[in-house]
Amino acid sequence: MILSMTGFGKAVKVFRNKKITAEIKSLNSKQVDLAVRLPQDFRAAELDLRSLVAQRLQRGKADLTVTAEVIDASSQTLLDIDRARSYKEQIERMSAELCIDPPADWYATLLRLPDVVRTDISDTEVDEAEIAAVTDVVNQAIDALTAFRTQEGARLQSFFEEKIAEIHSLYTRVEPYEQSRVEHIRARLIDNLGKLPAVDYDTNRLEQELIFYIEKLDITEEKIRLENHLKYFLETLHQPTYGQGKKLGFIAQELGREINTMGSKANQAELQQIVVMMKDQLEQIKEQVLNVL
Repeated sequence: MILSMTGFGKAVKVFRNKKITAEIKSLNSKQVDLAVRLPQDFRAAELDLRSLVAQRLQRGKADLTVTAEVIDASSQTLLDIDRARSYKEQIERMSAELCIDPPADWYATLLRLPDVVRTDISDTEVDEAEIAAVTDVVNQAIDALTAFRTQEGARLQSFFEEKIAEIHSLYTRVEPYEQSRVEHIRARLIDNLGKLPAVDYDTNRLEQELIFYIEKLDITEEKIRLENHLKYFLETLHQPTYGQGKKLGFIAQELGREINTMGSKANQAELQQIVVMMKDQLEQIKEQVLNVL
């Protein structure tokens, strides 16, 4: 079973007079890369939340957004004029320095900026219980994200199984060409040698050289390793634990190595066509394996 690194999760929880919402989305990345946006009141919990998300996601680029909306009708909505003034001055300075037009609608622009419009909740200070509620809703959002990633992982698993089966099917088409390929190479070399005028050569030595040359073009070892790598890919894909993405990527590289070697030794158009089709299937695997946790 595998998990995708791509997903989205959302959770909502009402605590006291607030509706706390957590949204998290993730994309593929080699390491953990987090962006966290929290209301000012919850900044003290940022490090703990970052640690929580990193531990549960393991890998991936993730964006976590937590918002808190006061639902108590008695709460007073205030405009922070000083903050709005500071935003306006900075935007005007940016406009002058970058030679761009200022906003056409200052009201709409300023009211959308953080903490310009706020609710007076001075009577409800954030305490440990509220921080615990925030942590709980973030955990629920991660649960939803994990469910999404599991579903996407199942789709990727079916995709990989299909592509590995395609490569194995192409692999079975190689064998019929091997004997004819050897005979064709031998006949071509002898024919070319016969075209040389008045050349006397040792037949036994010629046979030895032909055997040596043909052995260099033999792809038996590449076929054996390719089949072993295909089996190992499926075994890794079906492991009960998560986190196989990097290993699957390494196995895909080894598959590519054997397929490329077969192509360089093919020396026959039909066999080279099969190799090209194998490469096409493998490239699709490599592209999607980047999304596996």
